[in-house]
Amino acid sequence: MIWKIALIAAAVGTLTASPGIAKPPEADKPAKPRSQCFWTDQVNNFASNDNRIVNLRVGVSEVYQLEMFGRCLDVDWTNNIAVVSRGGSHICSGLDAEIIAPSRIGSQRCPVKSVRKLTDAEIKALPKGARP
Repeated sequence: MIWKIALIAAAVGTLTASPGIAKPPEADKPAKPRSQCFWTDQVNNFASNDNRIVNLRVGVSEVYQLEMFGRCLDVDWTNNIAVVSRGGSHICSGLDAEIIAPSRIGSQRCPVKSVRKLTDAEIKALPKGARP
């Protein structure tokens, strides 16, 4: 009986000491960075100096850059736009967002291709007309 307990203890000790069994392979991989999302009701300004990119001021100091799939006519001169989330009230990726902008022929819906948060250096490097 004692030798069975010793044998079981030795087997358990060997299994837990084995590098492939002690921790899953995913533990060696670095964690993916969390996506940077924003709430549509926190957008308080926008700017654009072309018809494919819109920069949004979110809160006090954050700026997000939205790139459209195609041209969003007149978004670079209009005084107001709507930022709409397709799934809820927050936006994390281009598939989540749509810009609605007035144009000479009525409101247009512009699907967003990508969303990214700009760094402080990128914000400072924006041309005057593109800085919200």
